Amino acid sequence: MKKQNLFVGIILIGIGGYFLLRQLRFPILTDFYSWPTLLIILGISFLFYSYISKDYKQLFPGSLLFGLGIHFHGLNHYAFWIDHWAMYPLIISIAFFVRFQKTKSDLLPGLILLIISLFAIFSSNKPGWFRWIDQMAYWIGDFWPAVLILVGIYLLVRKK
Repeated sequence: MKKQNLFVGIILIGIGGYFLLRQLRFPILTDFYSWPTLLIILGISFLFYSYISKDYKQLFPGSLLFGLGIHFHGLNHYAFWIDHWAMYPLIISIAFFVRFQKTKSDLLPGLILLIISLFAIFSSNKPGWFRWIDQMAYWIGDFWPAVLILVGIYLLVRKK
């Protein structure tokens, strides 16, 4: 029960700090008064909780939320930020690497996702067989809410 209180306490401090700074309206922080900042705060909360409680299962979701928050913040505020579908596998691979640092598991999925994302981002002459991955990623980008609904339905009806 104490570990759960630690996690809730960290989240409440982070979100309370966010809303307090928003109320105080510091001009230097106006770019951070957005929903990606809440993702960043949740990610940092998961990461702090993982390292403080030595419960390293939360490193993956913490890294994932933190990375997504940084990515969406960058898309909204920086013209140089890469807006490509391959950023998402890159963020997931970084989350795998952060978890691997402490648990020594899941290095291979992280490496595979890293190679795919770097190839997709930096390769100018992609082979013809790779175009289907681009098309599938753009299709998922259009219909990701439906994918979430299907995964949620699956989790509700699957047998345990």
